Amino acid sequence: MKFTSFDIVVLIGYLLLVAVAGLWAAGRQQDTGDYFLGGRAMPWWAVMFSVVATETSTLTFISIPAVAYGGDLTFLQITFGYIIGRIVVSILFLPAYYEGKLQTAYQFLEARFGSVMRNVASSTFMITRLLADGVRLFATAIPLAIMLRLANVMTGWSDFSIYVAAIGIIAVVTIIYTLVGGIKAVVWMDVMQMVIYIGGAGIAAILMIKGIVGGWSGAMELAAREGKLKLFNFALGESFRAMLSQPYAFVTAVVGGGVFSLASHGTDQLIVQRLLTTRDLRSSQKALIGSGIVVCGQFALFLGIGLLLYAFYGGLSAGDLGLATTDEIFAKFIVEQMPTGLSGLIVASLFAAAMSSLSSSLNSLASSTTLDLYKPYWGKQNTAADDLRVSRYITVGWGLILTVSAIIFAVLQLKSSGERPAVVELGLGIASYTYGGLLGAFLLGRLTTKTNRTDAVIGFFAGLIALLFMVKGPIQELLPGQGIAIAWPWYTVAGSLIVVVVGTVSSRLRRFI
Repeated sequence: MKFTSFDIVVLIGYLLLVAVAGLWAAGRQQDTGDYFLGGRAMPWWAVMFSVVATETSTLTFISIPAVAYGGDLTFLQITFGYIIGRIVVSILFLPAYYEGKLQTAYQFLEARFGSVMRNVASSTFMITRLLADGVRLFATAIPLAIMLRLANVMTGWSDFSIYVAAIGIIAVVTIIYTLVGGIKAVVWMDVMQMVIYIGGAGIAAILMIKGIVGGWSGAMELAAREGKLKLFNFALGESFRAMLSQPYAFVTAVVGGGVFSLASHGTDQLIVQRLLTTRDLRSSQKALIGSGIVVCGQFALFLGIGLLLYAFYGGLSAGDLGLATTDEIFAKFIVEQMPTGLSGLIVASLFAAAMSSLSSSLNSLASSTTLDLYKPYWGKQNTAADDLRVSRYITVGWGLILTVSAIIFAVLQLKSSGERPAVVELGLGIASYTYGGLLGAFLLGRLTTKTNRTDAVIGFFAGLIALLFMVKGPIQELLPGQGIAIAWPWYTVAGSLIVVVVGTVSSRLRRFI
């Protein structure tokens, strides 16, 4: 089957319906508290699904099947650490956020270390989101690009040109949607979209099973022969250096995943903002811990889909299937194999979920920029209406910046020579790098009382700089001898540990001087 004109009608109609529903759910915003926190009245279960949709919707749908298609199931080990990390966040960080009645995560650092540390942390968050969400927006363009190519809508266009057009379409619609919707619309649309795209993925899995010789058992027999059912990788017999370089060795995955989740869900405004929309601390804790369990199940589903895709397409490479990257394989199945109408509905739900995730990023970036950087310095005399208006201007600005960032990543991903990583791994690697500094600063603030602003700033930058010598890249190539190349799940662990150690040492040295 092909993506038909009827599918296109379903796609357009569904997106219009979602936009209208999102605006209706948003209601009216009177101030930044309504716009960024939904009046702190969101139910915990809605926030739980919103957290899951925000962090995994597009990358999970597109790239997780590609991980299993080209490898095995060891990626799932990371989710075990995710659950542990969220439990720690609910105990260590959330009480401090609710006690202070904060609007951003970085207001905690200001209360503990002063405005300089708050500015450094919020700026780092913005850089992280700029890079990681550039990858995310690029990922959202993958199914739309393949749909346009397979439907012969852009005949004669290069892959790069199609991706740029797809990124532009998604960005324009999302900027408009976010500009007036606020966080309340984003949360409720996340809930609706998650139900739809998980249901669509389940239907796609059933159709794959019917199209595979031997059905489910045939697919699993092939996966077993190819070594794709491997879930645990304990890296037995490997040297310590080799274990550090393997992202899906058990210790690396669980410890790295746990610390990554501790940072992403305890210090990243993208997630913290959602957790602060609930009525009270207990509701926030239930939403956070529950999201870890849901994510584990969701990753298992999409890794399973990757195995089914491998059996369905006989393990052919992306090039043999006429695709630009392995990340396009599931999108190819949806466009070509799903029944008419249903294909359009699933692709539509995927785009709407993608736009909800991007909308979340825009809203969190706007909140941090407005409340952490603009309001304390230039908006002290503003009325609530003034702050709301500025927030919307900033939202548009970030939308344009993220669009450019996504196009840059499209260039890097599509024009690069050699094997390219799955988009989800690229995005997680970028976020992991800066999360170490943020998490270390928060740990200094929560676990110690003798460190001050100077200690926190010194430790923060020491962590970021030290990672340059541990991450394989141009800086490490300049070093003499054989450097330490650690896998991306260790970035946050190493960075946060260095921040805490250096900050603590700085505090003690300062007292002796």
